[in-house]
Amino acid sequence: MMPLTMAREGEQNVIKKVGGKEETRRFLKNLGFVTGGVVTVVSEMGGNMIVNVKDSRVAIGKDMANKIMV
Repeated sequence: MMPLTMAREGEQNVIKKVGGKEETRRFLKNLGFVTGGVVTVVSEMGGNMIVNVKDSRVAIGKDMANKIMV
């Protein structure tokens, strides 16, 4: 298991765990980051990432990406 920030571009990853406070987990869940879901890194710049999750493209910061374990 590793944080999403360590995933390579273009590689599909299965979300194993979403960490953080309850409010953070709820926010990420609403964006589509749920346990068992598939996430693909589209691009990464300075730690900030653009990812495909549930047929949507989402931009998340490094701090949020570190809470998503794949």
